Order: sequence, then C-alpha cells, then structure tokens
Amino acid sequence: MTHFIRLIAILGLALTAFAMTGAAQAEGYGKQKVVYHINYDGGEGNKAYKGAMRNIQNHINAVGAENMEIKVVMHGNGLGLLAAANGDDTMKTTVASLKGQNVAFHVCNNTLQGRNIDYSNDLYDVWEDDIVPSGVAELSKLQQQGFTYIKP
Repeated sequence: MTHFIRLIAILGLALTAFAMTGAAQAEGYGKQKVVYHINYDGGEGNKAYKGAMRNIQNHINAVGAENMEIKVVMHGNGLGLLAAANGDDTMKTTVASLKGQNVAFHVCNNTLQGRNIDYSNDLYDVWEDDIVPSGVAELSKLQQQGFTYIKP
C-alpha cells in the first residue's frame, strides 16, 4: 500500500510539473524566436509604446519566457520608447520587467549619431552591447536567422 501511495504522489508531482512548464507545448506554440520592430512615435501618453510592450508581455504569457527568444529593434522615432522610460516610472518598470524575462532591446547606432542622442544619459538602461550598427540591417539579419518579424 505504501508503494501505491508513493506512486500516486510521484504521478501527481509529474502532472503538476507538466502543467506548470508545459503550458506552451499544450497550446502547441513550442519554442519561438521573435523580433519586434519599433520605429514610430509613442503618441499621446506614449500609448503606442505601452501597447507594444503589452503585446510583448502577452506573447510571453502565452508561450512562456523559457520558450521565447525576443529581441526588440528600435530605430528612428522608436528610440522614443527608451527616452520616455527615462522619465516615466511605469514604463521604466515595464522595460525592466521585460528585460528580466530575457527580452533584448537593440538600439540603432545610425539613429543615435544622426539625432545626436547620448544613450547613457538620454535613454533608459542602454549599454554598449545593446547598440547595433543599423536597425534595419539588424532586422534583416534576425529574419535570416529565423526570427519572426512583428510590428506592433
């Protein structure tokens, strides 16, 4: 009888683990590589930027952070997302949360130079490793590597 109870307990733990980590597979999503493209203005109250970040979080919620490789490529007006986050605690928290779920934010060096933006002072949480030579070239490279392109 003890052996039977132990077997039931092990099966219960296995089912719980499957339910917790297998949600994405249960939905049929599997592993995903995605690049989100942001090159537009955030609009009043940064509504467009907040919507894009909400899309990314919803994507992670559906598939699971452990099943995702997400990159956000920003160029042109898209750098406004990290400029806005520099002075908006809610956006700052959202960006930090996404980064904590392994979302990488890539910043276009052409835009930095062309608009004379100092990434260390003007943008929230940008490091030298986050800067790519060209936003559009980065988008093309990632698509060649199998990343799905999404423009929220």
